[in-house]
Amino acid sequence: MKRINRVAVLGAGTMGARIAAHFANAGVPSYLFDIVPPDADGPMRNRIAAAGLEAAGKSKPAAFFEPSLARLVTVGNFEDDLKKLHDVDWIIEAVVENLEIKRELLKKVEAVRRPGTIITTNTSGLPVAKIAEGFSEDFRRCWFGTHFFNPPRYMRLVEIIPGPETDRAMIDTAARFCDTRLGKGVVFAKDTANFIANRIGTFSVLNVMRLMQEMGLSIEEVDALTGQAVGWPKSATFRTLDMVGLDILNHVVSNMKQDAEHRHAGPLVPGVPEFFKQMLARKLLGDKTKSGFYKKLKANAAHEEQRLALDWKTLEYHPRQKPRLPVLDMAKNIEEIGPRVRMLLGLDGAGSKKTENASAFLWSALADLWTYSANRVPEISDSIVEIDRAMRLGFNWELGPFELWDAVGVEATVERMKREGRAIAPNVEKLLASGQKSWYTDDPEIPSGHAFWRTDANHYAPVLVPSGVLSVAVAKKSKGVVKKNAGASLVDLGDGVGCIEFHSKMNSLGADIISLITQSLRSHGSGDPFDAFVIANDAANFSVGANLMLLLMSAQEEEWDEVDLAIRQFQGMTQAIKFSPKPVVIAPFGMTLGGGAEITLHAPARQPHAELYIGLVEVGVGLLPGGGGCKEMLLRAVDSAAELRQGMRAPSGLAESVELMETMKKAFETIATAKVATSAHEARRLGFLSDSDGITMNRERVLADAKSRALELVRAGYVPAVPRTSITAPGENILATLKMGIHLMRQGEHITDYEVKLGSKIAEVLCGGNITSGTAISEQYVLDLEREAFKSLCGEKKTQERIQYTLKTGKTLRN
Repeated sequence: MKRINRVAVLGAGTMGARIAAHFANAGVPSYLFDIVPPDADGPMRNRIAAAGLEAAGKSKPAAFFEPSLARLVTVGNFEDDLKKLHDVDWIIEAVVENLEIKRELLKKVEAVRRPGTIITTNTSGLPVAKIAEGFSEDFRRCWFGTHFFNPPRYMRLVEIIPGPETDRAMIDTAARFCDTRLGKGVVFAKDTANFIANRIGTFSVLNVMRLMQEMGLSIEEVDALTGQAVGWPKSATFRTLDMVGLDILNHVVSNMKQDAEHRHAGPLVPGVPEFFKQMLARKLLGDKTKSGFYKKLKANAAHEEQRLALDWKTLEYHPRQKPRLPVLDMAKNIEEIGPRVRMLLGLDGAGSKKTENASAFLWSALADLWTYSANRVPEISDSIVEIDRAMRLGFNWELGPFELWDAVGVEATVERMKREGRAIAPNVEKLLASGQKSWYTDDPEIPSGHAFWRTDANHYAPVLVPSGVLSVAVAKKSKGVVKKNAGASLVDLGDGVGCIEFHSKMNSLGADIISLITQSLRSHGSGDPFDAFVIANDAANFSVGANLMLLLMSAQEEEWDEVDLAIRQFQGMTQAIKFSPKPVVIAPFGMTLGGGAEITLHAPARQPHAELYIGLVEVGVGLLPGGGGCKEMLLRAVDSAAELRQGMRAPSGLAESVELMETMKKAFETIATAKVATSAHEARRLGFLSDSDGITMNRERVLADAKSRALELVRAGYVPAVPRTSITAPGENILATLKMGIHLMRQGEHITDYEVKLGSKIAEVLCGGNITSGTAISEQYVLDLEREAFKSLCGEKKTQERIQYTLKTGKTLRN
């Protein structure tokens, strides 16, 4: 395959600049070009591109894994710098969505582009083939669409839209690069208006607006019904539109109208409602104009921001109200999405008039969505799989439309549609006429574990996954579960590698997980089938930390022996990970907090996802890391100082104290301020990862990469670590300096008396206690300090108040 060493992005607007930023995240240098401002000279000729790059650097959420990666983006302009395109391997056009503007720029690009260079458009809905109409044969051979979703770093979907003459090798090169280097889920779409995700998503939004008006629901009620209850994002319908921008939706809808007229898409596509047109006229465009379906007011005297909601009937704002929908309260108690949505649709026939209205709304919204989606095959895609993937990756739906239809029940819902006289999609009629009752079926004999219904052939076919993509769920079906309890399972990944999977709520760490990890890593009899272990799971987050409820109950009852035992068991688990005779690779991702971070710190090797939010956040609930987290940060500080001295060839004495002081201050600040890395790159800088740890860009590849890393360690003749017994304690000198810093923070009224106590405990543990600097201490000695400090803090009233607040709100209490 063609190698991608440098790219060029043409257009430094919101999307273009952030696409360049994400290539920088992947370590790929890029050019970022835009127009020359009128009457600009010298460096000012690059002002627009430079402003785009600066905006990407300041964007929230951050476009770059680390700010320093912006150095990989070189700005320029369309008049002076197009000749540099000769040196790149991939050109991405991302200028304004205007056909003639795109074609005019691309004619200039064609004159300087090296033959064989991949060139793509990031258009969100214009006809890809029409943009390149009349260009050279080589240009058309290398031309196709690559539609990134905003923001490119976080939205995993990229739609690839081939042109009629595109060379398949070019598509395969871009697809492989997007998958492995950019971490994208690649979906192949046909060259139809708005492609796949925007086509289905826009229909859903327009239909929701229509139903809202017909049933007299409010903005708040619709967002409550179309959010997490049905497996869609928390931002639901209208909060999402505010973030995207109402003008952007209007543009996408205009593509859809033209397509409907041209392709006779039918009456299922609603028009833009009148109130929406009035909002556009009044510039109520969402977050970009600070007013849309919602409007945020500045903080009041209590430092609380207030969000107002729009009344779509009057276009006036009122304080946002929490909808009173009993059906949603009932739904909260149902964890599985299929049974939950069935209940929401009113299939049990119970509920008040308001509940019935809410259920009728959801039923119509989903029934129309299912029919519309089924009618789009093969128009926008040849398979249901691409549609489901596009909606999961591009709109963050938990399940795509066909997956959700299966979960609710295809046969039962179609029967209801028929009773109500609704149109039935021919594709679903063929499915049911063939004697099948679902779009997907399980098949443990194929790598993905699933087969899908081919509407063109009327039989099931394997859901294909790229090599290197693996999930715990598929491994369970194909290889099996060796043992399990309520919180964790030991799963056979094959090739002599076992996977310890967490499956407690939010993957919080309780006695079940601790027990299974400890037993699995310490039992090495003749019947042990594994040569190595991976700790990973398929959830949204690796682990949010320890289960605080049991700890709080023991502390309130003053059962200190129970607290002591719990800490010892947690420490025993982390030490079992670190000193296991067989290699253990941790594969963290998403939120990896508190105890989750401590587990990660103890691994012989780590294979994290690039989107890693890791931190020792125990201070937020008035505690310190008690499972070996302080010990591991101390070891990293001591070892880092020694490496710095060695690199500087500095003599012992003052230089030693200076270097150790700096690394100890960094470790203290990381724990005492509960720093959370916002990427794996930052996690490495904070000391949570080592330089030898790999980073996987694609979430779907993390488990397979971790397994490969574990097998590498086995083949290399893995030798387990042994507990260290001669750690040079920072001791009383550095402890005094850290305590002075704490004192000054209190004098400046930046922290409370309680936080002085908390910070002092952390400093004492990190320094090995108030002992002579340079004293040799052991890992177990530091663990004992941790445990005693942790227990003493558990007895503090303010600590218990913080834990209670966190359990109630999911947030941490500052004071």
